Amino acid sequence: MTDEPLPTDDDTTEKPTAETTPAPAGRRWWTSANRTQLGLCGAAAVLLGASLAASVFLFFENQHSKDLLAAQQQAREAACRYGPVLADYDSKHLDTYFKAVLDGATGDWKKQFDSTSAELREVLTQGEVTSKVTDTQCAIRTGDENAAEAIVVIGQTISSLGTEHKPKPGQLSMVLRLHNDDGRWLVEKVTSPLTTAPAQ
Repeated sequence: MTDEPLPTDDDTTEKPTAETTPAPAGRRWWTSANRTQLGLCGAAAVLLGASLAASVFLFFENQHSKDLLAAQQQAREAACRYGPVLADYDSKHLDTYFKAVLDGATGDWKKQFDSTSAELREVLTQGEVTSKVTDTQCAIRTGDENAAEAIVVIGQTISSLGTEHKPKPGQLSMVLRLHNDDGRWLVEKVTSPLTTAPAQ
């Protein structure tokens, strides 16, 4: 039987393995540098994404604000036109008056005015009433791209049999509810919280 040589002190030294073998200097640099680079790239990507998201949000927010302001301005202009239509009439030319009122109306207000026009015609004709607009003030109380509410104050002079056909000053205040019908603002509700009768 052959005697195996006894291990020497040199044989007890651990042989380098894949786990313990130090990476070459170039590899150590690549690994460290790329970890740092990847970290910076990740942070930059997050910042860029946040910046883009903020820019898109601000763009749409700004666009929405412009659209809202434009819609409110259109509604205000429509209210300023329609208020005088309601307050400017002559008992001798009521067909023109009724047509103009209905042309700018929609919904419940259109139905209401149309259903009471015969009665209104009789009252205005018998009283020989004429109303002329002297001043119009209007403002949007609330509104968006689809609907708006406007306050309109009309200064007017009214003459009739009761005033011996002499114009008397008066004031009519009203709230108009408007609806955007394919780009055209129409009045769907009229309320008159305060009406000042002409002076006697």
